[in-house]
Amino acid sequence: MRDVHRFIEERGDYTFVVHNHYTGDAEEVRVDPDKIALFEDRSSIGGLPNACPFLRFDGETGKAWCTVHLTRPDLCREYCCRLLILDSQGKLAGRVTYQRALIPDTDELGRLWERVQPTLDGLCGTEWDDAFITILTAAGYCVRR
Repeated sequence: MRDVHRFIEERGDYTFVVHNHYTGDAEEVRVDPDKIALFEDRSSIGGLPNACPFLRFDGETGKAWCTVHLTRPDLCREYCCRLLILDSQGKLAGRVTYQRALIPDTDELGRLWERVQPTLDGLCGTEWDDAFITILTAAGYCVRR
């Protein structure tokens, strides 16, 4: 997620502006009051250079926490995706959820989905992913897992 979200401004009081590299959107987030101590402790993500800058692990339970959950960016609110689809300019064009549903962000990708979805019916697991990625790549898209 660090490839997607970057701090572009710190406004104080644990408030930040983050930039979404794919959409170009900038959104303000605030560390949840009950997670400030967790946010301050960066030791749990030392070995995760590409992790979201707001992700932290509780040392006692090992559980992962989003420290800005209450004000998290829109992309995070929709973070049930497993594939990100980028157009030829590298901009976000859509997402595929864990249920293999496409959430298109462009009309062009929506139309492509309507045409190819029937060909994917009956496929499952990596077979579905591989077929869909092949179709998107041939149409000029880039897919990130």
